[in-house]
Amino acid sequence: MKRWLLLSFAMVMMLAASAAQAHSGEGVTGGLVSGFRHPLFGWDHVVAMVAVGLWGAVLGAPALWLLPVVFPVVMALGGALGVAGVPIPAVETGIALSGVVLGLLVAFAIRAPLWVAAVIVGAFAVFHGHAHGTELPEATSPIAYAVGFVVATGILHLAGIAIGLLWGRPWGAWAVRGAGVVVALVGAAFLTGVA
Repeated sequence: MKRWLLLSFAMVMMLAASAAQAHSGEGVTGGLVSGFRHPLFGWDHVVAMVAVGLWGAVLGAPALWLLPVVFPVVMALGGALGVAGVPIPAVETGIALSGVVLGLLVAFAIRAPLWVAAVIVGAFAVFHGHAHGTELPEATSPIAYAVGFVVATGILHLAGIAIGLLWGRPWGAWAVRGAGVVVALVGAAFLTGVA
């Protein structure tokens, strides 16, 4: 029970963070710490990363661990495209849609085949990675920044998994679906320019 309280507290603290957009460029000049903080203080990243963990928990094993691995691996490929200057259209729209789509997949407990889930998560990871890859060359220590960013992404995935593990409890499915609704609403706020 103490673990659940600690994980819940950590999630609340992350969600109570500043609602600054993740792509403002602020803090990019640092190294490891800056990269670590970046996804934690951008709501568009927080909701998408948590949603990946939530959906993995809804789908169960092996998606529970596979989706949170697919996302950072493909995100790194998207980051490499950004660093190389390869243009990808509508990156910010793709990031906002990741919250909407992943949130709705959780809210409606969509049971996609594993390969379809991996493709969906990977497609959104490209947008997230590209956005940060275009900022990465500005960083003082790009490799340390990238490591910090990937570690923070993993922590957000774990937070989603922790919440998603409530699925097996009598009231847990409603809590997880409710978290999906919140994710979708935050994504919609970014998509419509409200946030």
